[in-house]
Amino acid sequence: MEFCSLYSGSSGNCLYVGTEKTKILIDAGLSGKKIEEGLKQIGINPCDIKAILITHEHEDHIKGAGILSRRFNIPIYANTSTWKAIYNSIGQIKHNNIKVFEGYAGFEIGDLFVKPFKIPHDAEEPVGYSFYFKNKKISIATDIGHPCDEVKENIKDSDFILLESNHDVELLKVGPYPYHLKRRILSDRGHLSNEDAAKMILKMINSKIKKIMLGHLSKTNNYPELALRTVISILEMNGIKDGKDLIIDIAHRDRVGRVQFI
Repeated sequence: MEFCSLYSGSSGNCLYVGTEKTKILIDAGLSGKKIEEGLKQIGINPCDIKAILITHEHEDHIKGAGILSRRFNIPIYANTSTWKAIYNSIGQIKHNNIKVFEGYAGFEIGDLFVKPFKIPHDAEEPVGYSFYFKNKKISIATDIGHPCDEVKENIKDSDFILLESNHDVELLKVGPYPYHLKRRILSDRGHLSNEDAAKMILKMINSKIKKIMLGHLSKTNNYPELALRTVISILEMNGIKDGKDLIIDIAHRDRVGRVQFI
């Protein structure tokens, strides 16, 4: 499998997962033009995208979904509650491109097996996704309010994980956000801090994970070097060495990342 973080952050999210035959996007939270440019940058023709999978209805995850679906005839997959939440926001979608799944049972898109799982976030029915191809597994877990066991159980034994590391708690507390927004982010249905991302990694360290990419970083309350340093420092205090036991990387908010071959 291939993975690429086209964009990952509080200002917009769009991730690519693909095999030779099946290429999909997870979320489309930027303009259609921006996502097209990102795909072309990694050598992917937008016409070859077979599906857009939506995690939840917040704008930084759906902004370009309708545009891309109409322009390239791409099916959009989301659960019933999420479809109800996005239906009036993304514009008219062809009937045969509205793909609704129920609950958390797995399903196939081409030669990829997709397994949605529940995440704790303040949306209607938010999900993360795991993708299986042959003996490989990639998991996407962002917009997580706290490092819960349910998410851990679903993403453990992945070969590669994109895991939220949204904010530094102290930066958030002293930052410019209004009090109600700070409370939302820090709540159990908000976003995962750098420290909590490290705690979740420690819970999974005995599984077969080889690489974790920290994503969905806040523009205001975090920066890449701080997220990376915080997580690596906590892991090293617990005897886990970056580059030896595990590789930790960053998904950038405002630029296309490197294609990862899993």
